Amino acid sequence: MSVLDNFDSWKGFLANKLQEAQQQGMSQQTIESVAEEVGDYLAQSVDPKNSEETVLRDLWNAASEEEQQAIANTMIKLVQNQGNMNQ
Repeated sequence: MSVLDNFDSWKGFLANKLQEAQQQGMSQQTIESVAEEVGDYLAQSVDPKNSEETVLRDLWNAASEEEQQAIANTMIKLVQNQGNMNQ
């Protein structure tokens, strides 16, 4: 099963990778840049596996570059908040 098959699994995967990046000293700016690159890749190259991913892809494709940055940053906050709630 791919982490993309279930939105909660995807968020958990992102939270784990975000925590690893922070522990290795990656700056917030770099994390945000990588998140935007991942968003571009997913929107262009990966078929959504569930309704949440379809909504994110559609929002991403409709958004300007500035709005895409906001979506990427919001996803970072979403998984950060999820990680804080699970502790």
